Amino acid sequence: MSTLTNEYGQPVGAPVPGWSPRPLPSAETLEGTYCRLERLDAERHAQDLFTAYRAAPDGRDWTYLGVGPFDDEATYRQHAEAAARSTDPRHYAVIDRKTGKAVGTLALMRIDPTHGVIEVGHVTFSPLLKRTPISTEAQFILMSYVFDELGYRRYEWKCDSLNAPSRAAAQRLGFTFEGVFRQALVYKGRTRDTAWFSILDTEWPAQKRVFQAWLAAGNFDEQGQQRKSLGELRKLHAS
Repeated sequence: MSTLTNEYGQPVGAPVPGWSPRPLPSAETLEGTYCRLERLDAERHAQDLFTAYRAAPDGRDWTYLGVGPFDDEATYRQHAEAAARSTDPRHYAVIDRKTGKAVGTLALMRIDPTHGVIEVGHVTFSPLLKRTPISTEAQFILMSYVFDELGYRRYEWKCDSLNAPSRAAAQRLGFTFEGVFRQALVYKGRTRDTAWFSILDTEWPAQKRVFQAWLAAGNFDEQGQQRKSLGELRKLHAS
């Protein structure tokens, strides 16, 4: 809680000297070591993405998303075309640098330049991406863009409160759980309580060091398995 008070003795928040509205996201491509993020383009990415998503044994990855699963490429392409036209959410395709193929998508959304708040959402990662360095690096690339280049103050993650894998992913990535908004949405004919998570700009430098340590080549063995987890590295950097 703030200990600052105004001239009336009322508690007030800390000043933000020199604050000005942040720019809107505009990058078309964001480069990483294992992957790059390209602005979603249905012509270039839809076929690869549909093929990647079809590698899943069933449709459970779409349960907590507002769309899908898609039974055929034409239907998915229609979705990708609409998503590509959107500026909020602003969708990115995750490209595996080894294969040059799109293997998932994620988006910046609920963009609030006035207050410096932005959310990562519509995270739709295929089996070709899950549990690989790409999945973590894709998140890190987007965080770095938001904090280091655009200068936002708050980076949010929200999900259905029943979506245990998404909640676990948020906490693994260093987001702080803030609570649950009850009956926040209706989607796919059912109610959703929304779990909220965030990372603040003041927390980002420490989180960035953890990501960089995890993504370093020395943190992976000859089989490509991590030597230390993000959680272990977070504890080491905190000590």
